Amino acid sequence: MPSLNITFTDDELEAVRAAATAEGKSLKQFVHDLPLREQQRLQFVRYAVSWGEQHRDEFGDAFPDEMPPGDRRQGAEAA
Repeated sequence: MPSLNITFTDDELEAVRAAATAEGKSLKQFVHDLPLREQQRLQFVRYAVSWGEQHRDEFGDAFPDEMPPGDRRQGAEAA
């Protein structure tokens, strides 16, 4: 099975160990899971941004005072 050696400073390694302990995981499992969690996080953020963009007009209609000034409809567009 492929493996990877990663170099940390003493302070970095201490922080990673503390994070692993806080999640109840071994250091090896914690470091293994990090890129997988980041991939899931990015997928979630992309979906959330896309969903927000698709529903921007609905939000603007429901809460016109909450829209940023650049996004507010003006004049004939507002009617």
